[in-house]
Amino acid sequence: MLHAPEEDPQRLALDKAVADAVAARLTAGPRGRPDADALALRELLRGLTPPQRSALRAVMGRMEAGHGKPLLACGGISQLLAADRWGPFARPVAEPDQALDAARAGARALIDIGNRAWWGKLLADPTVKVIAALPDDAQARPRAFMVSTETSGPTGDDRTFWVTDSPLPDFEIIAHLSNNGLAASLMAESGGLMLFTLSGYVQADDGRLQGAPGTLQGIIGAAPIF
Repeated sequence: MLHAPEEDPQRLALDKAVADAVAARLTAGPRGRPDADALALRELLRGLTPPQRSALRAVMGRMEAGHGKPLLACGGISQLLAADRWGPFARPVAEPDQALDAARAGARALIDIGNRAWWGKLLADPTVKVIAALPDDAQARPRAFMVSTETSGPTGDDRTFWVTDSPLPDFEIIAHLSNNGLAASLMAESGGLMLFTLSGYVQADDGRLQGAPGTLQGIIGAAPIF
């Protein structure tokens, strides 16, 4: 004999409160800047347990996707990361150039960092820049960049991405940057270009980058850490 489940009005009320809060937040619309979103999210995550953080990030990510800015994912890693963060809202594309074109047209594009130096093209087009790097917790190594034409400033806990065509070995470049007060680590190398992470939020005209190794080199964006 089957029995109907017992009513649980307390949990139902909590569930309804979540649904009402999501609807109200979507109605309020986006903040308009990625750094503003990062600062607000960091405040919300403070003091939560790992399961609570995961649940909150899933809800916030899907609300972010629901605000209407197109999302694209290029590469297998990006598609997995996008599904985890934004649910089914990211449209897959096959090539980084397609994703970059969409970003120039106003979308957000998550692209595998991978072994191809597509990120070097951002040096020639400063209108498109890295605004996020996933995974984005402090202990993780980023596997995908989100690029966009949006403006994003420092959030108090960031990492910056710098590209150079210097023929020097990476340890010499890291030593040069360290002597200028920049903590750097190599992320990727391809097609005669090297991609480095710099600790903190470093602007393109930062004096510490003057004389940095490479004929073609520069900042391609920065991303918050959570």
